[in-house]
Amino acid sequence: MKNSANGEVDSFFAIRPDCQSDVPKIRFKPRAGKTLSARRWHAAFSQDGHLDIEKVLRRIQRGGVHPSIKGVVWEFLLGCFDPNSTFDERNELRQQRRQQYGALKAECQKMAPVIGSGKFITTPIVTVDGRPVQDLSTNDNSQDDNRATSTPSPLDSPLDDGGHVDDAVPDKKVIQWKLMLHQIGLDVFRTDRTLVFYESEANQAKLWDVLAVYAWMDNDIGYCQGMNDICSPMVILIENEADAFWCFERAMRRLRENFRVGTNSIGVQSQLGTLSEIIKAVDPKLHQHLEDLDGGEYLFAFRMLMVLFRREFSFVDALYLWELMWAMEYNPNIFSSYEESSASADKSSTQNSNDKMLKKCGKFERKNVKTGYKNQHSSLAVFLVASVLATKNKRFLKEAKGLDDVVKILGDITGNLDAKKACNEALKLHKKYLSKAKKS
Repeated sequence: MKNSANGEVDSFFAIRPDCQSDVPKIRFKPRAGKTLSARRWHAAFSQDGHLDIEKVLRRIQRGGVHPSIKGVVWEFLLGCFDPNSTFDERNELRQQRRQQYGALKAECQKMAPVIGSGKFITTPIVTVDGRPVQDLSTNDNSQDDNRATSTPSPLDSPLDDGGHVDDAVPDKKVIQWKLMLHQIGLDVFRTDRTLVFYESEANQAKLWDVLAVYAWMDNDIGYCQGMNDICSPMVILIENEADAFWCFERAMRRLRENFRVGTNSIGVQSQLGTLSEIIKAVDPKLHQHLEDLDGGEYLFAFRMLMVLFRREFSFVDALYLWELMWAMEYNPNIFSSYEESSASADKSSTQNSNDKMLKKCGKFERKNVKTGYKNQHSSLAVFLVASVLATKNKRFLKEAKGLDDVVKILGDITGNLDAKKACNEALKLHKKYLSKAKKS
């Protein structure tokens, strides 16, 4: 593994030749004895399929996951499957989910036939009152040769089965969903453009299909810019589209409230509020300085939390960071909490808070369980942002005369952060914060 580390990463996440100079330097390298390898992964299963999650978490927290198995490992980290299930039980569940996704996608195809066609759209298909847009032909993004295309005909016909004009206006849910489709397409067109994978329109369309079906299924949240950045790695890592969809859906269980858009706010502001509380507790001088600069709401950290540091790290290092965080946040009850009712999940969590259960928790979650700390807005990502701010304390206090300076200082970290060191600093800050919270 050690000798071919760079070549392996490059082969899994190839960068377009014309973009080599545009991407941050990749720091992650699979390391023998630290990174979870395919051999170690397969050895962690019993004969009938039970996974030794404790052993797997230790390895991931030490050195991440080898690119060849990231997709299947992520499915466990995100709670798609129960480590205590057997191979047969997981295969049965996987087939059920594939059928469920197929039904959802078929439902969407009836409303927008371009879904599943290998194409995607970047222009509106309906007006705000739900009427079909009639002048859809091809979507000409003439500024780029690798242009996204739509179907050569309208997605919806104003004619009913008898060939007459149908005056019935689709319901509000359908209209809202159709209005999102071209925005999803525009974002897909811009997603991870440096990767060879997205030179293929079929791969772009796969990402568009997953996001479009998710927006239909979760109509309460729908689609918001940034979801494409979360979904893209799953589409790349997991070949089966349905499996990629459910992996993304599980990731969104953690993140969806960040994307909730209100009249005057967006959900991530709750996490920014928690970030403010953390900095105020562990570094009151820095917090006061940021408040004096009119940055007390911490909106400058908005992007880091929305897309989980996708802009601050290279693509490969962002994936490494994610799996470190998910392993550290892992709770063995995650699968049951998603599959069962909230009441049952809470009961299960309470009953299983023993030493055996704690060993199966990630480092971050173990500390929370031990101390009884519960705050749905204080994920490890929030402490990660806090640790980044704390490490830049001196620069902020000395150089930041306004919010533009704060943004500039944060911009300097792009490509210069070490994922593992950042997570370890976040864990230290988490411990410090809990200690101060307990005293107060």
